[in-house]
Amino acid sequence: MYPQLLHFGQFFLPTYGFLVSMGVLIGLWISVRNSERLGIDGEKAWNLGILVVLCGIIGAKVLYIINDWSYYAAHPGEIFSISTMQAGGVFSGGLIAAFAAAAWYVRKHHLPALGTCDAFAPGLALGHAIGRIGCFAAGCCYGKPTHHFWGVIFTNPLAYRITGTPLNVPLEPTQLFESAVELANFFFLMWLLKRRKFDGQVFGAFMFVYGTARFFLEYLRDDPGRGSVFGGAMTGTQLIAIGLVIAGGLIWWLRPGAKPVPALTVSAMR
Repeated sequence: MYPQLLHFGQFFLPTYGFLVSMGVLIGLWISVRNSERLGIDGEKAWNLGILVVLCGIIGAKVLYIINDWSYYAAHPGEIFSISTMQAGGVFSGGLIAAFAAAAWYVRKHHLPALGTCDAFAPGLALGHAIGRIGCFAAGCCYGKPTHHFWGVIFTNPLAYRITGTPLNVPLEPTQLFESAVELANFFFLMWLLKRRKFDGQVFGAFMFVYGTARFFLEYLRDDPGRGSVFGGAMTGTQLIAIGLVIAGGLIWWLRPGAKPVPALTVSAMR
């Protein structure tokens, strides 16, 4: 809709970059606040958050390139092109890279692994919700053509030039659907964080809810770069989503952190 938020001469501020940055900052602030309320060192939480963000950006971009490797193998120079750098990447790849970085940092600094994940899960959901609004503004991560009344029409040539967004055709607003899911997930996770019974409960719920939603939303997506598996039966992102659902379900079933844990109380939130 509005790929550029501001444009003065040669300077322009991309809407996607601005909203993603805002999502990262707000999500990180919430994560650190939650960490401190659960008795986790705030400085270590900040450092963990910054590491997770950087690795998440790299992981999203790497999976984006892997999923479309046939193109990049034939055009290796495009890997570092402006269009590739401006592309948002694949969120699932960022999530996996963020998990790996978080696991290393938590182990190195002896933080409660699942408890720390609980503290970060709501902020991750909210940051993602804001970032998807940026996707909608840029036109990336677009959906399939639709005749439903909620179809959105992109008309800005810049959106087509940067991300290949089809213009003047009603499309499924997959970016808004995912943003709405993650916003609802954020409120649910914050509610659950105040009532959790074991370490990992909130994080497991995040993976289960997001994985389920993303699996079905993939059927509405029409942008390239998500790969295919099992002869095209599903996308690579759907396979990762299934993994998230299974992992989240196992955490709830096994309750590896089942012990008395601090919860966010009304007094703790003042």
